[in-house]
Amino acid sequence: MKLLPTKRISADDNVGKGMDLALSLLVFLGIGYGLDRWLGTKPWMMVAMVLLVAVGQFVKLKYDYEGTMQRLEAERADRSAATDRSAVTDRSAATDRSAATGNLRGRA
Repeated sequence: MKLLPTKRISADDNVGKGMDLALSLLVFLGIGYGLDRWLGTKPWMMVAMVLLVAVGQFVKLKYDYEGTMQRLEAERADRSAATDRSAVTDRSAATDRSAATGNLRGRA
């Protein structure tokens, strides 16, 4: 069993997720600031918007992670099943060869 992944992890995907998180926080911070100035509720809308986007982004990251793990586990199970099938095929072929060799020896 290999412990290290054979497929390289894409840094672009991880950088994109980080940028999405940071930019979403900044945008909602700005929206909260604008609402606070308009409504006169100084820090409350800003705090509420940042908390809203933070929870949303972390939930999104969690579901992305779980989906990736399920996909990787399915790929691993498929590879394991294929390896098991090839081992059974190799064993049955070896058994067939030994049986055929034994039949030929019995005739001689």
